[in-house]
Amino acid sequence: MKETIIRIGTRSSELAMWQANLVQSQLLALGYKSEIIKIDSKGDAVLDKPLYELGIVGVFTRNLDIAMLNGKIDIAVHSLKDVPTVLPKGIVQAAVLERASYSDIIVWKGNTEFMSSQKATIATGSLRRKAQWLNRYPEHTIVGLRGNVNTRLKKLEDNNWDGAIFAAAGLERIKKLPSDHVKLGWMIPAPAQGVVMITALCKDTDVLEICKLLNHEESEICSTIEREFLNTLEGGCTAPIGALAKIKEDEDNEKELSFTGVLCSLDGKLKIEVEKTVKLKDALGLGRLCAKELLSKGGQKLLLKEGIVENHEYKVFSTRELSSEQTDLFSEKIKLHSSDFIRSKYNRLKPSLVKKTFKHVVITSQNGVFALLHNFGSEELQFENIYCVGVRTKLLIEKKLGKVIHAENSAEKLADFLVENIKDDEEITYFCSDIRRDALPKKLTDNNKTLIEVEAYATQNTPSTLNEVFDGVLFFSPSAIESYLSVNNTTDVTAFCIGGTTAETAKGHFKNLKIAQTPTVEKVIELVNETLK
Repeated sequence: MKETIIRIGTRSSELAMWQANLVQSQLLALGYKSEIIKIDSKGDAVLDKPLYELGIVGVFTRNLDIAMLNGKIDIAVHSLKDVPTVLPKGIVQAAVLERASYSDIIVWKGNTEFMSSQKATIATGSLRRKAQWLNRYPEHTIVGLRGNVNTRLKKLEDNNWDGAIFAAAGLERIKKLPSDHVKLGWMIPAPAQGVVMITALCKDTDVLEICKLLNHEESEICSTIEREFLNTLEGGCTAPIGALAKIKEDEDNEKELSFTGVLCSLDGKLKIEVEKTVKLKDALGLGRLCAKELLSKGGQKLLLKEGIVENHEYKVFSTRELSSEQTDLFSEKIKLHSSDFIRSKYNRLKPSLVKKTFKHVVITSQNGVFALLHNFGSEELQFENIYCVGVRTKLLIEKKLGKVIHAENSAEKLADFLVENIKDDEEITYFCSDIRRDALPKKLTDNNKTLIEVEAYATQNTPSTLNEVFDGVLFFSPSAIESYLSVNNTTDVTAFCIGGTTAETAKGHFKNLKIAQTPTVEKVIELVNETLK
């Protein structure tokens, strides 16, 4: 038995405790001890209002998130359908367990004649269930129903209702599924219905490694696609959205994924549906693709008309942290997320470098300047002629090191200039990184130029896996693209590139490419605003 004791956070309802005990038993089977800590939520405390009226994102998860961020628990166990599609900063999805039944059922009283009658009263607290039921039975009356499973069953028994709608998985798990029920095979479930999910802190690598052992891959794939669909439609408890992804084998025994998504008007009178089947290997980004198709088929107008969204907001991700002045340049419709996907480590340079005069110096990035200044004072460096790539690099050099003789927008163009203007017997010193591009040094050596390369800094990949769905990703170097792709992030987004070299690296991976006319951060942002207006 391993000594690590994992603190499991959960709500205290019977179903939530069942889920926490399931996780505890699976951890124990792996040799890990754990303890269960009960933490209740506003969703449990306020039972007289439908969920969509509570006005809080994650009514069932917020208190558990707070407890985790405060160090009171190590993991939290949730019904994934209750979890917002955007997790709090610092918290990540650690695992999903194998999916149980995803179906909705109706528990009835007396008999099922009401299903063929124009008059019936059906109880549910879900807008999705209400809308889909009214789409099929427009004359029926829907009444609100909240509480845990036992409370809702008791309310059904005590009221003059014909039936109430439940998730089959919840009743089955706590062995409370009445015999008087009918499976609603035509009703598209909530995204990730029937899935138990575990969250943990992104920095808690030991716990994440343990949770990874509990993860069920196919359930993770299906629930991710369903939640991606929900996220793109910008809906939560306030929108009647259903989504279902299923994996099966085709005639050639090759796995394929079928997806069905639905959006209804609040009164159920209008329903927009999308269906697609693809090979499992091609399923990445399918939820987002289907959501965009549904929006184009009238979904966007429906969401606006129903007041579910006020107007469309675009989300973009920057692979470099931007300054506050730069972030202020984005239009109000664009929500920016960012993280540094590459970081530079400045190498220790030999003191002998300041004992000689360099006739021709090439610097292709600001990091080259910072690396030099990390080792020496600007007055120590004896550079006669400096050549560089990029407007910002030029400005930094002239502020810190001295006048730039010539600057170009790309390393290739700078190499062409150097070939034409520097004699073969004159040394060119190139302060570069450990993964510098071959274009400039190859061009110079192919043309018999004397090139001395000094590795001034090392580039380290620091990628993040993007769990949200974005309309575009901003790239400022080829290395950032390589870092982004190293963790299998989706390429089904528009890649906004700062220049031609970066775009060339992106070309083989991203279908949609946009290249800034001038290689500056400001021009990339301008391009984003123009594209996503």
